[in-house]
Amino acid sequence: MAASFVFKPMQHVMYYLYVLYSLKDGNLYKGTSSDPAKRFIRHNSGGNKSTANRKPFVLIHLEEFNNKAQALQQERYYKSLEGGTALKQLLVARGILSPENNLLKVK
Repeated sequence: MAASFVFKPMQHVMYYLYVLYSLKDGNLYKGTSSDPAKRFIRHNSGGNKSTANRKPFVLIHLEEFNNKAQALQQERYYKSLEGGTALKQLLVARGILSPENNLLKVK
């Protein structure tokens, strides 16, 4: 008897760049993930050493990418001086942050 195989198409995994606002110190944290909701929970539960002392966080920005390399490239850009300025200008223009870096609203 011949074995039968069922081929399922691979699901495309999207990657996300996310920006968190620390309610403790008012600073932004930028990161990437294929599951930003799970990552957000991990940050707020203290599961990330680099952010454990800065919680709680609010998710203030999310960008979707077709692959991990694109998301990481955008993360590197936003962590640069030029990109950080551009990100802050975007968040101010959208009414999310004040020019003084205070949180105005959450989506």
